[in-house]
Amino acid sequence: MKFGYSFTPAADCCYDREQGYGYAAAAGGSNNEDLRDSWPGDYFAEGVPTLLMDVPNGNYRVTLQIGSADRPAVTTVREGLGRIKLLDLKTEAGELMTRTFAVHVDDGQLKLAFGGAAPAVQHVRAERAADIPTLYLAGDSTVTDQPSGQFPYSGWGQMIGLYLNEGIAVANHARSGKSAKTFIQESRLLRIAKKIGKGDFLLLQFAHNDEKEKEEGEGPFTTYQRYLKEHVELARTAGAYPVLVAPMHRRFFEPDGSIRNTHGDYIEAMRQLAVREAVPFADLAALSKTYFEELGEERTKDIFLWAEPGQYPNLPEGAQDNTHFSETGAIQIARLVAEAILQSGELRLSRHVL
Repeated sequence: MKFGYSFTPAADCCYDREQGYGYAAAAGGSNNEDLRDSWPGDYFAEGVPTLLMDVPNGNYRVTLQIGSADRPAVTTVREGLGRIKLLDLKTEAGELMTRTFAVHVDDGQLKLAFGGAAPAVQHVRAERAADIPTLYLAGDSTVTDQPSGQFPYSGWGQMIGLYLNEGIAVANHARSGKSAKTFIQESRLLRIAKKIGKGDFLLLQFAHNDEKEKEEGEGPFTTYQRYLKEHVELARTAGAYPVLVAPMHRRFFEPDGSIRNTHGDYIEAMRQLAVREAVPFADLAALSKTYFEELGEERTKDIFLWAEPGQYPNLPEGAQDNTHFSETGAIQIARLVAEAILQSGELRLSRHVL
């Protein structure tokens, strides 16, 4: 059964439960990542209303007609937990563009927000699309959908949609502080197991927190590989395709300008497991090393979240973070993830990469 909406989103159309759609403003930004209650309109420098549409859970194709009859426009579109789908799309006066992308809904509402220098969206069509696969993400704080109250902190999972076509939807299950071990222990992998199906994909990026686990017998070539293998086997049992993503490096430089490997043997352990289990290996570690070294120590501050006191309302004291990303940085890391997927040899997923 098809389900969807097709309408012109008038700015004064307030959300109403009876009609099932309309604009609303959130009471405030959320600081709780696990509640998953952030709205996309709160991820802009100046918040905008969010367009809410009550829909059954599942994947949707969203088609927007963008542009203005009488002025140039610059439009950025976000969905769900601040995930960017279109970034600074420029249209001239009188020019209309049509853009289509996929959205995964798991809380009964499809949420869109339109911002940018001069946004203009003329028409919205959203149709349920059970035929398209889902890309499930499992990982840590560098991958997760960061809550709106932490903006501009961003995970690459919030930005990967910029580099995917309308034939695949993203379900980001990554959470801050998680390792391959705790992702299983806290039943987060079980939650994916209840949803993932034939033809879907599971991207796994762990190591940042695994390397902190120091109990007897724990390590890169023992427990880390064993827990990763559990993730891989779950995906394969469901008829889905796993991909191992080597963790990006942190912003620590050696005196000669090269990136220091703070992950120890964990990258190599993942690589060896990928070979042994014949799992595609997306070498984000190698790509991030090259990219960070090209930028150098000073310019990489724009990738990671370095901010002056008062620069962002959510970070009044500023930040000097060498692990997590600004929105700009997360976009660049997502670009590297897309490149790593293309290099991994996973052709079924690669055909969805732009």
